[in-house]
Amino acid sequence: MDVGELLTYQPDRGAKRPREEDVSEESRVKQKTSSREPPRPAVLGEAESENKDSKEKILEKLMDQDEVDPEGELVDESTVKKMILTFEKRSYKNQELRIKFPDNPEKFMEAELDLNDIIQEMHVIATIPELYHLLVELNAVHSLLGLLSHDNTDILSLLQMDLLQELTDIDTLHESEEGAEVLIDALLEGQVVALLVQNMERLDETVKEEADGVHNTLAIVENMAEFRPGLCAEAAQQGLMQWLLKRIKAKMPFDANKLYCSEILAILLQNNDSTRELLGEMDGIDVLLQQLSVFKRHNPSTVEEQEMMENLFDGLCSCLMLPANRDRFLRGEGLQLMNLMLRSKKQSRTSALKVLDHSMIGPEGSDNCHKFVDILGLRTIFPLFMKTPKKMRKTGISDKEHEEHVCSILASMLRNLKGQQRSRLLSKFTENDCEKVDRLMELHFKYLEGVQLADKRIDGEKHDMVRRGEILDDSMEDEFYLRRLDAGLFVLQLICYIMVEISSAGIPQLQQRVHQILNLRGGSVKTVRHIMRGELARLPHHSTSTLPYPNENFKLRYN
Repeated sequence: MDVGELLTYQPDRGAKRPREEDVSEESRVKQKTSSREPPRPAVLGEAESENKDSKEKILEKLMDQDEVDPEGELVDESTVKKMILTFEKRSYKNQELRIKFPDNPEKFMEAELDLNDIIQEMHVIATIPELYHLLVELNAVHSLLGLLSHDNTDILSLLQMDLLQELTDIDTLHESEEGAEVLIDALLEGQVVALLVQNMERLDETVKEEADGVHNTLAIVENMAEFRPGLCAEAAQQGLMQWLLKRIKAKMPFDANKLYCSEILAILLQNNDSTRELLGEMDGIDVLLQQLSVFKRHNPSTVEEQEMMENLFDGLCSCLMLPANRDRFLRGEGLQLMNLMLRSKKQSRTSALKVLDHSMIGPEGSDNCHKFVDILGLRTIFPLFMKTPKKMRKTGISDKEHEEHVCSILASMLRNLKGQQRSRLLSKFTENDCEKVDRLMELHFKYLEGVQLADKRIDGEKHDMVRRGEILDDSMEDEFYLRRLDAGLFVLQLICYIMVEISSAGIPQLQQRVHQILNLRGGSVKTVRHIMRGELARLPHHSTSTLPYPNENFKLRYN
């Protein structure tokens, strides 16, 4: 074979070996010769067609298997009933043998393995939520919950939690709302959260399989809470809150379970005063402050640890919405910790500013406002007022969010401070030729311009809608109002409140500077008061007494 033949040589990989053993000499010569020839396009096309058809058949077969059980039967109502009845029989047999031979595992090991097999087969039920009602009607839910206290945690309890996690998967629950409601009702009736907490108590997280069991259990709670948020209070009362606080403060290396605990805790505390009160009664404020104190001088080492830190901060902010917890926060020296975090310039500074804001809101924040001045907090907050730190921008917080929190803190202090502390706050505005007043006016015109620009766009849209004959209903007005808030309306109202307070504080220097700058820009204190009270002509058609404001009612906080 010369060089040209070697370069053009292509073996026919599509040719099949003859089944006959006694192939004639002539056919062997033909086969050998044909193997040296380049394959014909027609032959290649046929081979590719065969491969394609074969792949399609295999794919169809696999898709068909998704709808059958391990024994090859279609998974329908009858199949599920048989599966549940088999599970009940094996569960009863295993329980009976364990009672009869408690000290002889060999007697019940085979029954235990059989039970393990049927539990694995029952995972297929999680793919058909419309048949969940069978689990309830045939009492399988009660039996499943009973196995959570089974002595053999390795074989049964962990598998049990896998099954429950799949059954309560949030995507699966939304596939059949009716079936999901029936299942969740049955689980709650069986005190599922209390049983899950008891089960987690006896799991050893140093063992990987049992640590995975804890993670799966938390996933079950999260799935149910997302599907039915109202169960958070009940779950917290059934021991979940206590277990979460215990797990979070445990002296263990940071892991995925600690992160998950912080997420579940933040979910429980969201928009729920009863869980906030329960956490406060369990000294949970101190637990959160102790865990957050680690980040006073050190940044989180990983993205996951940073996420946990943010979850704990969010939980703390939620708790501070309850007035009783603000006193616990004060007594737990939470203000001192937040002040140190603001000075340390670590990643925790952004969230510490948000916590301070929540701790001072409304009349209930009066004690925290006075204490903040006593611990020299004014030296910390005013540099943040004068300029948004670049490091805060790197953490993802916007200038608007930063300025909103700082202005809200200053407005709260002007609202709540009395006597000497109030005088110390006002004197800060007179320092360095009233530079802080100049900064305040700079922010005022910045946000006023943004709101006016948004109003102009909204007016144009309204004009177009009227021209098309469309009706402006309340939902549209609310949408326009939210757009004004995004443009900075609330921050503008906070700034206007601060301007009115300092210009009417009886300090001529401050009053003159405010009026001087307003006159230069064609404004007036009267206009500022209208903005502060939400009485601009372009605000939604609500009376000022019922006008909605973010972060509770602005009028109650600052008027």
